[in-house]
Amino acid sequence: MAVTLRTGTGARSSRIMGLGTYRPHREVSNTELCEAIDSTEEWIETRSGIIHRRFAGPAETLRAMATSAGRAALAHAGLAAEQVDCVVLATLTNLVQTPPGAFAVARDLGAVHAAGFDLSGACAGFCQALAVASDAVCLGNAEYVLVIGAERMTDVVDPSDRTVAFMFADGAGAVVVGPSERPGIGPVVRGSDTSGWAAVWMSSSWTDFADDPAAGRPSLQMDGRKVFRWAVDSVVPAARCAVERAGIGLAELSAFIPHQANLRIVDLIADRLELPSQVAVARDAAHSGNTSAASVPLAMDRLMRDGGVAPGDAALLMGFGAGLNYAGQVVLLPPAPADAD
Repeated sequence: MAVTLRTGTGARSSRIMGLGTYRPHREVSNTELCEAIDSTEEWIETRSGIIHRRFAGPAETLRAMATSAGRAALAHAGLAAEQVDCVVLATLTNLVQTPPGAFAVARDLGAVHAAGFDLSGACAGFCQALAVASDAVCLGNAEYVLVIGAERMTDVVDPSDRTVAFMFADGAGAVVVGPSERPGIGPVVRGSDTSGWAAVWMSSSWTDFADDPAAGRPSLQMDGRKVFRWAVDSVVPAARCAVERAGIGLAELSAFIPHQANLRIVDLIADRLELPSQVAVARDAAHSGNTSAASVPLAMDRLMRDGGVAPGDAALLMGFGAGLNYAGQVVLLPPAPADAD
């Protein structure tokens, strides 16, 4: 379906030119997970819709996964690493504070002169980073920006914590953003409810851990009920606003690709949006779990590979999570790979 998106006030337009992902080799079933937590396969699947997820091995570092996804996105776009002007790495699990992970990835790819920075927007991070990249291209501050969402959630989750251990997983997804003759990335809608900033939190700080290692590593904690209620109440109107700002209607969408928090949230938000029947809803959480900033590009990749959508179709992206913050925009899905027949 040919769709024309409204854009902001930039001098030119932007689009997603390439998409790449990395999924860790190890697949972890609910059965295996229940060996470490007091739960059952049925409870996990009923509560979350997650059947299995991927856990990164020792060699599958955050840097390695991000680099692999970025390399695949560049290949899809038909670009060399030397053409990248900036790398934006969306992540909350880079445990090496400096230099920023974006530069390590740029070095590994061969984009040795690219600008770059890390962006910590939690589960909304990828959509936040995509908006930053689009603005840079539209304003002429960059020609090509590589946006990567990458997480090793297993580094910050206590594997024995039954409240969160079944949800989170690892992976990376990347897109190349470049100039376009017609708009391919709509205006971002972003916001937060900071009264709920502590609904997703770390059990302690790394400073606390350094002072008292016996207390244990900091780990992710979450008030699931509070996040669930907030997501439904806040993300639905924000999603409608993103479609409106793009200058289209829900009937012109081909796909809805939200953050894969869990399938209960995904399905309820999709239902509240009253999406037309032809709109495909990404449900990658069933196979990938919650990969935070990596979940939107991973879900985009699976939806396209499964044939639920076609290159150039309009998709509504929505990220939401800790903060509590959200960000989303309508995009045209990337074209067929540059080397495709």
